[in-house]
Amino acid sequence: MSPAVARARLAQGPLPILAACFLWGTTGTAASLAPSAPAGAVGAAGLVVGGLLLFLTARGTREVLRTADRRLLVLGAVTVAGYALAFYPAVARTGVAVATAVALATAPIVLGTRSRPVVTLTAVAGCGILVLGGGDAHVDLVGVALALVAGLSYAAYSAVCAHLIASGHPSRAVVGTVFGGASALTLPVLPVLGVSWIGTVGGAAVVGHLAVSTTFVAYLLFGHGLRHTTAAAATTLTLAEPAVAAVLGVLVLHERLPPVSWCGMGLLGAALLALARPPGAPARGAAVGREQRSTTG
Repeated sequence: MSPAVARARLAQGPLPILAACFLWGTTGTAASLAPSAPAGAVGAAGLVVGGLLLFLTARGTREVLRTADRRLLVLGAVTVAGYALAFYPAVARTGVAVATAVALATAPIVLGTRSRPVVTLTAVAGCGILVLGGGDAHVDLVGVALALVAGLSYAAYSAVCAHLIASGHPSRAVVGTVFGGASALTLPVLPVLGVSWIGTVGGAAVVGHLAVSTTFVAYLLFGHGLRHTTAAAATTLTLAEPAVAAVLGVLVLHERLPPVSWCGMGLLGAALLALARPPGAPARGAAVGREQRSTTG
């Protein structure tokens, strides 16, 4: 594979997914700035508004609804809603560190260990060291179970969307259709969880950020990346999210990150760099060496 082709694949697949991870990494910081609100309500509000935006702005949703496997569309919508409704309560019960480690590590383990086991497990280990390295993690069994549900939901959503996109449907139309369904499923739940906090300036700002940045823009980027990479690689790349969240916690919330967590971040970064390079792609030095040998031979 030529360096130009490798760079093009990197820009089309891994980079959009990593950009989505950067946006997802701002979720915890943004949610911490919200006024007092039930954990599930924060995620539900962002999904309802962001999912509606994705559906209304996507071209080709009618064609997807008409021609795509409706069972997969329903499964995608249910799993997107399930992730939002499970992850935020998991964070409230067992803390950001444990909930993030369980939820984000589940999808790569389910989808990625067959295709690239060493890189995937290295990334999962780095993620675990990063988020649990502080040593003050609180484990709540219900919270862990909710995080596991969120992780399995995310794995299923990624696999469903990757399959639909690989079948020839436009990525934006697939994402818009699935999130439109998830928005419709979540809307009736939102009043039950509580909506009065959204009327405050802080609440509206947080919902706006979650809807536009971490749902609308981020999932468009993720959907585009899925067109050019596998669901297994995509879910492993999303382990970059806790690294972004950790750095933002240090810079914005003035949190302290212990040395062992920085080591975990380095291990995670190395694994993600290896994953971003397509399997079998030669390192630059090796490619140059072969080029020189072919010209002098």
